[in-house]
Amino acid sequence: MSITPGFQGRSHRFEGRLPPGQYPTESFPVLSAGPTPHIRAEDWSFTVTTEGGGTHRWDWEEMMALPQEDVTVDIHCVTRWSKFDTAWRGVSLDAFLSGVESAADFAVVHGEGGYTTNMPLEDLQEGKAWLVHTYDGFDLSPEHGGPVRLLVPHLYFWKSAKWVNGLRLTLQDEPGFWESVGYHNYGDPWREQRAWSD
Repeated sequence: MSITPGFQGRSHRFEGRLPPGQYPTESFPVLSAGPTPHIRAEDWSFTVTTEGGGTHRWDWEEMMALPQEDVTVDIHCVTRWSKFDTAWRGVSLDAFLSGVESAADFAVVHGEGGYTTNMPLEDLQEGKAWLVHTYDGFDLSPEHGGPVRLLVPHLYFWKSAKWVNGLRLTLQDEPGFWESVGYHNYGDPWREQRAWSD
């Protein structure tokens, strides 16, 4: 019997939940493109910028006053680990986009330090994405993107930008940081879209 990293044997509870090429893990590996920033909640803000340059901004207190949701989802990293039943608390992107007038079909997500990632706007709407501030009942740690990160569980986890601070709506698709250096532009784990060639 071969043993995959972080997993011994098979479990029926993972059936239909583990994308091809992935292995389940109980740990939560920390992967970052650069140094970990330490941002105080009182200094954090999130800005939605439309394709015409209009801005909508929320600070920490304003975000916390929006409807809060508890979500439990599986997450899948492009480095091939998957973690099941992760528990988060945050605000649906729908709450931030409500009332924002835009003809955009795409979005570029911005994180601290200049990190960006792109996706179709529809992947952030209709209950598919959240700004989360709590993981497993505790404030989100800086290593995992705190005080606030994006959570887009149906795509590879690099799309769930850490230390998120902005969302820019665009008429054309604009590849982000990892997408510009060879990662797949969309990143569907069920289709193993890891690299440009996938």
